[in-house]
Amino acid sequence: MRLTTKSRYGTRFILDIAVNGKEKPVPLSDVSTRQNISLKYLEQLTGKLKKAGIINSHRGPFGGHMLAKSPEDITIGSIVRILEESTAITDCAEQEKQVCGVCNRAGDCLSRWVWLEASRAMFDRLDQITISGLLAMGNEDFKKN
Repeated sequence: MRLTTKSRYGTRFILDIAVNGKEKPVPLSDVSTRQNISLKYLEQLTGKLKKAGIINSHRGPFGGHMLAKSPEDITIGSIVRILEESTAITDCAEQEKQVCGVCNRAGDCLSRWVWLEASRAMFDRLDQITISGLLAMGNEDFKKN
C-alpha cells in the first residue's frame, strides 16, 4: 500500500483541528490556509471523517469542525483505515481467501503471506501512534500562528 495524500493530508487536518479547535469550531478555510491543502480536497476528507465519528461539523457563521473524540482516542491507524479504505499493502493481500485472482500465481503463491504480515505489522504500529502523542512531540507546523 502506498499511502496517498488522503492519509497524509487527513492526518494534518486532524492535527490542525486538535490544536486550533479546542475552544471553538475550526473553519475549513483556516485549515486550508495553514496547511496549504485545497479547500475542495479537505471537503472530501471531511465527509469520511465525520461519518466515522472522528470529527463533528458545526454550521453557521461561527461554524467549522471539532474533534468528536479525544486526541488520545484517535490513532493514525484509524485515520488511514478510514481514508484509504484498505489495510493491505498489496492487491493480493486485500482478501482473506487464498485465491485472489490478482496475479498469475493466485492460489499457490507463498509470498502472499509476507504481504499479509507486513500489512498487519504496519497497522499494529500505526495503531500505537495517537494524535495526542504527536502533539506532545511539539511539531512547530501545528502551533498557532
